[in-house]
Amino acid sequence: MLTHPPSQVLNASLDQLVQSTTQRFDHVNTLKASISIAVSKGGGKEGTVTDYAAFPGYLLLRKPGDLRVLLFTPIGHVQAVDMVTDGTTFTMHIPPRNKAITGSNAISEPSSNSLENLRPAVFFDSFLIRSARPDELVSVTSDDRIYQPDPTKKYVEDEPEYDLGIYRQVAGSQELKPQRLVHIGRATLMPYQQDTYDEKGQLVTVANYENYQKFGDELFPSIITIDRPLDHLRMKLVITKLLVNQSLENDQFELKIPKDTQVQKLP
Repeated sequence: MLTHPPSQVLNASLDQLVQSTTQRFDHVNTLKASISIAVSKGGGKEGTVTDYAAFPGYLLLRKPGDLRVLLFTPIGHVQAVDMVTDGTTFTMHIPPRNKAITGSNAISEPSSNSLENLRPAVFFDSFLIRSARPDELVSVTSDDRIYQPDPTKKYVEDEPEYDLGIYRQVAGSQELKPQRLVHIGRATLMPYQQDTYDEKGQLVTVANYENYQKFGDELFPSIITIDRPLDHLRMKLVITKLLVNQSLENDQFELKIPKDTQVQKLP
């Protein structure tokens, strides 16, 4: 297979990469998207992969931490899942099972059920790449990535990249804990992947960004694939419509659980 270089390679300093990441994050205050989500479970130790049909729906996001994801069944367009969070706690209603789940956004003890480890922060942090906080340390390294931009073409592209590392220093020590690693392609200086780590330094979420498109005046990836390697879980989100910085009301983030619904409380 032939290897092609990109048509252009752009340069940026560490300060410029941090600044552009900060500007992209700060620019978005609210986000409303029409989406479809396809989930795959398995692989790794399980050996088999189960693919589920794509569920159409909507995603609402409002800083600092409000998020709502509403999904419908592929056939019949019946409400399948409704999840809302204020950034601290969340509620998920699953009408077909007459069940609701509530809990904290932070996982105190991982569950053997991978879906129970899928808290709203995974969606929030995958849609918006957070800038480095004042108490975090940053670094940049350079590498190359080889990928196939068009599966119908018999060539791959060898693109230089910047890897923006974001770390937290452990109090009273010289130890650095990785928080996130943002991979930035130098053909466009836009992120194509974000790796997120937990407090133990384990890689917990990998978000890939593909097919950047203009939604109005906003340049945004139309495909976001979220991998949860410890849970053997993958979600592919396809964005068909996107509106940024439109007014969202409080009642759009309210979820009322019907009476006689079985409620499961997660830690």
